[in-house]
Amino acid sequence: MRPAVIDPKNTTRAAAFELWMDAPNPMVTFFKTLDVTPLVRLSRRRGLKFNMLLCFCIGRAASGIKEFYTLPVGRELLHYDSIAVNTIVKNKTGEVSSCDVPFSDDLAQFDADYLRLTRAAAESCENHDLPDCMVIGTSAIVDTELDGAVGMNSGIFNNPFLIWGRYRRGLFRTTLPLSFQFHHTQMDGAHAGRFLQRLQEGIFDLEKPAAGAGTGRSCPHA
Repeated sequence: MRPAVIDPKNTTRAAAFELWMDAPNPMVTFFKTLDVTPLVRLSRRRGLKFNMLLCFCIGRAASGIKEFYTLPVGRELLHYDSIAVNTIVKNKTGEVSSCDVPFSDDLAQFDADYLRLTRAAAESCENHDLPDCMVIGTSAIVDTELDGAVGMNSGIFNNPFLIWGRYRRGLFRTTLPLSFQFHHTQMDGAHAGRFLQRLQEGIFDLEKPAAGAGTGRSCPHA
């Protein structure tokens, strides 16, 4: 279903829309170091891609926060029924393609969609876009460790965006610093903080039995 244009005055984002839509820099960036030890263990034990697992946890954390279903686009506030997680794919030419993966709170389904769509993007060298979903952008810079990164404030891509580098192995745990950028019209710091806390909790919960099945709103499969 296509996103609907909504009147900001009829939402909890009315004041934020007035304050931040015309601000010179309405994007806010938070930094957090995650404990990703469970993802590394699960990746090895079940032969799953680490990046897929992290994208799944990002989608699941976001799906439980209503602010992720609205997005300022141009001078309008759009409401979406579902979300997707974007990943950057190295294609067969050695360049990169963008791939939106519909979020499903069933891990097996999300994994199947992730593998199918990223392989197709890598082979075709074409982007896979899901305009009917509120897309969470991600970028994994796996060639090096990163302490943090700040995304562009282009005024074009207002979507939430996460950036991370190579994870860091310690004696007892593996950590991953990342940055989370969001448009202040879409959410406040409290919502962003709740998302990051849900993300960490979801990573820990993923190892629990039946953790890969849930009831959150999913994006229609592409």
